[in-house]
Amino acid sequence: FAAQRHVLTYMEDAVSQLLENREDISQYGIARFFTEYFNSVRQGTHILFREFSFVQATPHNRACFLRTFWRCFRTVGKNGGKYSSISCYLLTAQEYHCLLQLLCPDFPMELTQKAARIVLMDDAMDCLMSFSDFLFAFQIQFYYSEFLESVAAIYQDLLAGKNPNTVIVPTSSSGQHRQRQPANDCNPLEGVEASLFYQCLESLCDRSKYSCPPSALVKEMLSNAQRITFYGFLVALAKDQGINRALGALPDKDLFLDPAMDQELEKLVAQVSGLSISTPASSSGDIANMPVRNSVKSNSPWKPLHHRRKMDAESEGSNEETDSSEN
Repeated sequence: FAAQRHVLTYMEDAVSQLLENREDISQYGIARFFTEYFNSVRQGTHILFREFSFVQATPHNRACFLRTFWRCFRTVGKNGGKYSSISCYLLTAQEYHCLLQLLCPDFPMELTQKAARIVLMDDAMDCLMSFSDFLFAFQIQFYYSEFLESVAAIYQDLLAGKNPNTVIVPTSSSGQHRQRQPANDCNPLEGVEASLFYQCLESLCDRSKYSCPPSALVKEMLSNAQRITFYGFLVALAKDQGINRALGALPDKDLFLDPAMDQELEKLVAQVSGLSISTPASSSGDIANMPVRNSVKSNSPWKPLHHRRKMDAESEGSNEETDSSEN
């Protein structure tokens, strides 16, 4: 159970966070720190503003990141759907990457480009994409990244007439840097035989230690096709509602509705309105920032404390520079 749930990964991260912020944590106790840490893991807020190596470390982390990205930026898609004639609500791959970096500063551009390629196929990578198209493609590419690297190798071997059983499942490090071969070699319109392709995928899922889509759903998806291309397979994965439900990070139907988040936003707006009435002399920008800082501190108290020390040190340094320049 511990290995399946990656308990050791979270214990190691918790201890690392404890040692890194021990001075601040000593103010309210180690027991409270561990309680709040594992509560954040359960709630899915533990991946906020963390390094990419941690965000992708476990399937739970990946699902939490997908859910957080959707909840934070779903209004982009909502506005784009309502005002579809306004192209600014349709974003490029670079712009979606900037949104991803707001949650994970070192998120690799390579994964964003691969997700965009599922949507755009052979079109220019600077074309505009809707939020829903990008999100479902990104979900497949991000959550099943190691699986898709192996599938790409299997597909190339089938095209070349090789035995795909010799394919080596990539490690997490090799999967990040390995360049996927384009699927336009060797008559891409013909693809490979779907039944043989599925047999290879079934064998891959049986021996892979990484996350794979359910074999039964993949079989059902390929059952109506005689031949399949690699990117055709990626598009089918991204659009399959059964796989989306099995993954469990994004909603089944309306991608732009999140009643729980809307309720929290209404409470936040009410708090801001109350502060505006009680303190009219304060600037609206300062007031609006107050609830946000409190919310982040409660979800992940050790991380903001660490960042706060850095910010204080930087501000002290900037003050010294200012004083010296004035003298």
